[in-house]
Amino acid sequence: MAKESFYDSVKYIFGEVGLKSTRKCYLNYRFLLALLAGVIVVWVMHGWVKPYPSEVQFSWLQLLSLIIWQPLVEEVLFRGIIQGQFARREWGRRSWLGISSANLLASILFVAIHMVNSPPLFALTVMAPSLVFGYFRDYCNSVYPSIIIHSAYNAMVFAGLILSGNMDFPSF
Repeated sequence: MAKESFYDSVKYIFGEVGLKSTRKCYLNYRFLLALLAGVIVVWVMHGWVKPYPSEVQFSWLQLLSLIIWQPLVEEVLFRGIIQGQFARREWGRRSWLGISSANLLASILFVAIHMVNSPPLFALTVMAPSLVFGYFRDYCNSVYPSIIIHSAYNAMVFAGLILSGNMDFPSF
């Protein structure tokens, strides 16, 4: 019985922060469109906004962290916990053009935290993707789609930097 109670507790906690499976999202046209749009937007924005000075180099470990670990942590924190808590409030569920108040506030905080270590213009460019991540948190009631899209966006940023010659291929 204790094992079942522990399992139920873990399942509840994971569910509260959006760490639950949702099959309706992964083959949904909105999800696939968000992935494709992200690739296009990242490639277009790459020409206008430089996220890092050209002399900055990343190791494989840093690159993998920025593509896997950071999206996981950021999505659980901003979409799972913060947006999830805002969405519990009546005002957090109000939406305009498909964007909930909870999503908008979590996205503003997401931009603010990116201003700590990034140039301001680059930090502002994370607002649109953040709203997309939050949309999928609301639509799917899960952070998994947001984590996948966020990881894909980050991977595209670094692929663009490498392919454009603004960053050397990471060394081991």
